Amino acid sequence: MSRHRFTFGPVTVAMLLVLAVGATMVRGGFGGTAQAADLTPLAATAGCGKAPALASGTHTIQSNGKNRTFILRVPDGYDVNRQYRLVFGFHWLGGTATDVATGQTVQRDVWAYYGLQRLADNSTIFVAPQGLNNGWANAGGEDLVFVDDMLRRIEAGLCVDTTQRFALGFSYGAAMSYALACARADVFRAVAVYAGGQLSGCSGGTQPIAYFAAHGIRDSVLGISGGRSLRDRFVRNNGCTAQSPPEPSQGSLTHRSTTYAGCRSGYPVVWAAFDEGHIAAPQDGAAGDSGSRTWLPGETWRFFTQFQSTSPGPTTPGPTTPGPTTPGPTTPPPGTGACRVAATVNAWNNGLTEDLTITNTGGTAINGWALTFTLPGGQTITNGWNATYTPSSGQVTARNVGYNAAIAPNASVSVGFQATHTGNSAKPTSFTLNGVACSTA
Repeated sequence: MSRHRFTFGPVTVAMLLVLAVGATMVRGGFGGTAQAADLTPLAATAGCGKAPALASGTHTIQSNGKNRTFILRVPDGYDVNRQYRLVFGFHWLGGTATDVATGQTVQRDVWAYYGLQRLADNSTIFVAPQGLNNGWANAGGEDLVFVDDMLRRIEAGLCVDTTQRFALGFSYGAAMSYALACARADVFRAVAVYAGGQLSGCSGGTQPIAYFAAHGIRDSVLGISGGRSLRDRFVRNNGCTAQSPPEPSQGSLTHRSTTYAGCRSGYPVVWAAFDEGHIAAPQDGAAGDSGSRTWLPGETWRFFTQFQSTSPGPTTPGPTTPGPTTPGPTTPPPGTGACRVAATVNAWNNGLTEDLTITNTGGTAINGWALTFTLPGGQTITNGWNATYTPSSGQVTARNVGYNAAIAPNASVSVGFQATHTGNSAKPTSFTLNGVACSTA
């Protein structure tokens, strides 16, 4: 990665802080009115059940009297009747929407949308907005209004689950995600803030929202003390038990993630500290960014996908209109169909990631699946994507999640996990799907 893309000089930081403090924010759902609107999610959007009015690519809209652009990634095989998760990825200072959409500054395609696109397996609509002057000063709340306008446009033209909106970003993009956590907690289900600071303002900032944050302990651009302060606002808002989470020691090149205890149901807080500087794709065991070895996308994806298609309950009891729920994991029927599994391992000194592609080579559809395999000795799964994994070592079973239970004949699903190891980074030698032995590729 070209590190200068992510660098703030001291003068720039001071300027951004002045902008953040001086900005007059607006609030209010998609209307930008002064008062917070009641935006209880209704789940399905106007774009459901209709031919899609938007396609993947760059789109231009008018917002606050200015032409603004965003890059949209619509899932392959888009289904007009499926309510999709929606994820916004905000770029850093000097970065671009193209950088986020392609992942080109770290590893093209692998790190697209901060590495989440490859984990989503066509379950999610992704958006990469372009900031003014390649930043998110949010003067007068104009970037909040831009998000409101994008939401209106996207949800009028595509089928979105409004209880499954998420935002993330690095550095200045993290600051914008934090501004959304403060001002649009009733619109977004969760945010992920990577190496953030309060640069885009915090209008409101009193409501709970599920909050994930990651920060380098050696960050010399936006120091970790600022990241802790941002985190602690939502520790309080979410009713979590205050604590000082453990953080890795300098020189360890490791990370430590802490899930806060005592948080209000549906509003978790996770803090991930890592031994590095101001970078966006940290890896354990080595310095610098890595698209394929970074642990951060997996932890973020697991955080976002823990939320099913229902909105959290109101603070005070009252009538609610629940939206439809995404089907949970199903119990697979035994012995259905033939299968093939391709496994790819990327390993480093004490860790690895493993990508698994499961192909239905039989003639009938598989509806609900469980993939069983034995990890080599010394390997322990720390997180995974597109499946649930139990237990974390020995003979492991990966079970489908709600959106990938069905595998049509000749179709495939992609899953994967991150693990530690004690020297043996080999992949499993055999797999069974619903009790049937699979061939390996």
